[in-house]
Amino acid sequence: MKKILFALLATSLFAISGCGPFWVDPYIVVTESKLNWVEIHYYNLNKKPTQKVSLYLTGGGYGELKKGTSELVSNDFAKHNDSSEWENIRVTRIDADPKHINDIFQNLVNYGLLDREKSFRGAKKEKYDRFIAVKANISNYTYSERDNIFEVDPDLAEQLLDVIREFESHARLMRNNSGF
Repeated sequence: MKKILFALLATSLFAISGCGPFWVDPYIVVTESKLNWVEIHYYNLNKKPTQKVSLYLTGGGYGELKKGTSELVSNDFAKHNDSSEWENIRVTRIDADPKHINDIFQNLVNYGLLDREKSFRGAKKEKYDRFIAVKANISNYTYSERDNIFEVDPDLAEQLLDVIREFESHARLMRNNSGF
């Protein structure tokens, strides 16, 4: 009986002191790490076939931007290779300053990327013709939702779209300077 009472007391002390999954502050200070990463998928549903953009960034400064209508833009393991859109993909690999990438990660955290209580609560506000989703691992905090962020948190969605636009313009500059 004493062991059970002690276990209950110890468990309640952990819960009160915050040493458990009951409260995690989603607004963290992002530490520079090569293990941090963010993957953003954006689809413009206004155009047929659907225009897709995928951006993968790591804390080490590596980035990969994929654009096109192919399933390969958002799924490296796509199987429909007989599709007429299969080869419609452009991949640009980008090396960026890790400090800049860390600043991007911090900005996304400040806008509530890791705040599950802020996002994805209640009814969706309105339907959008654009879809954006994100997966991330930032300072050992993971995030992955399938919901359209435009519908549940438009401010965060615009920040994610701004990150994509930044790297799209960088990729365009790289192509123009290389002569392709």
